[in-house]
Amino acid sequence: MARAPLHTRRPVLAGVLRQLPLTVVLLMVVAGLLAVTAGTWRLGLVVMGVGLLAAAVARMVLPVRRVGFLAVRSQTTDVVLTLGAGLVLVATALAIPSV
Repeated sequence: MARAPLHTRRPVLAGVLRQLPLTVVLLMVVAGLLAVTAGTWRLGLVVMGVGLLAAAVARMVLPVRRVGFLAVRSQTTDVVLTLGAGLVLVATALAIPSV
């Protein structure tokens, strides 16, 4: 007899695993915000931008059932907007000259 699917055996664990990509991205954004708060704004913005780039890559390579709440619109729209925002954030942080 086959085992029941994870979402019926352990629904909380299945929900946490489904949102793992979003959790990783949010942790990167929080780390970036903490770096900005600590005074290293350039590093913080780069970390947040890399988090957005990671979200775009995750949305591009993971199937819809694994990507969780990172799937908001169509895959193309999600990837283009998130990738664009991440690139703009990193490029802006690196383009501003140090004082």
